Amino acid sequence: MELTLALLTFTLVALILLLIFGLAGGGRKNVIGRRLEAIERGVGRGGSGSPQLKLLRDEVLSTMPVFNRLLARATWANRLRVFIAQAGLNILPGRLILWCLVAGLGLYVVVQYAYPNVIMALILGAIGLAAPLVVVAFKRAQRLRGFEKNFPEAIDLLGRAVRAGHAFTTGLEMVTTELPEPVSGEFKLVFDEQSFGLPLRDALTNLAERVPIIDVRFFVTALLIHKETGGNLAQILDDLSHVIRDRFKLLREVRVRTAQGRLTAVILIALPPGMILLMRVLNPEYVNTLFTDPIGPYMLGGAALLQIIGSAMLWKVVNIQV
Repeated sequence: MELTLALLTFTLVALILLLIFGLAGGGRKNVIGRRLEAIERGVGRGGSGSPQLKLLRDEVLSTMPVFNRLLARATWANRLRVFIAQAGLNILPGRLILWCLVAGLGLYVVVQYAYPNVIMALILGAIGLAAPLVVVAFKRAQRLRGFEKNFPEAIDLLGRAVRAGHAFTTGLEMVTTELPEPVSGEFKLVFDEQSFGLPLRDALTNLAERVPIIDVRFFVTALLIHKETGGNLAQILDDLSHVIRDRFKLLREVRVRTAQGRLTAVILIALPPGMILLMRVLNPEYVNTLFTDPIGPYMLGGAALLQIIGSAMLWKVVNIQV
């Protein structure tokens, strides 16, 4: 037991030192690097990539060279990088993975030392391992909701600019100065990409890839069709903004009608752990059997697993997509 705890402590300290080294190493991409990366994505999509442009691109996944080479071979590392970028965070995938390892292993060591039970330590260690990813997912969902909220205003502003006789790219620049983040930041990146020579079609396609929202896909598709066939662009933008606002209106009505179901889901999810904590305070001897009996930790682990599965199914039922 002492040898296992010593090995885990050594591994935890090593991961913390690696994390500190990664933080000290910087690894933050500058603006020019991000723009060159966006340009190469567009050139690669067109099939006319340049060797010189390939050399300028520096797609760093970790500040530690060995770890960066390992992540470069993994297919999921690039998806993780996109996931972090959609959350609006300026951290490298390697650093996020180190945070996950430090949180998971650290919580496992603490629980194993304070309450020597392998099952409980593994469960809490898994929770700690997933905690940084959950935080990133929460920030990503929050940022996408903010974009979706202000997106109709951006379309209205583009429509007014086109109706006033301005070029479409000028309307993009107006969005970057008139609207808040994250809409202004994403449209600024579109404007910068086409200013640096990327075709507007590829810049808009990059926007649809960075912001995985169905309304953005409608917007990009409408613009690309208009570019091929022509038509009244201002009217197209006005109609698209009207459709998005109608969808928001329907979504709010659905959320009002499903409020009782969502409240019931929250109560049912919080009831089992809440009852255990309450019984630990009111009648500790009644609940201590789950912690002292040899079968108790396995029952708690199975209950926690079933609770997670049931919570996911229940939340899937009450969250209706519109």
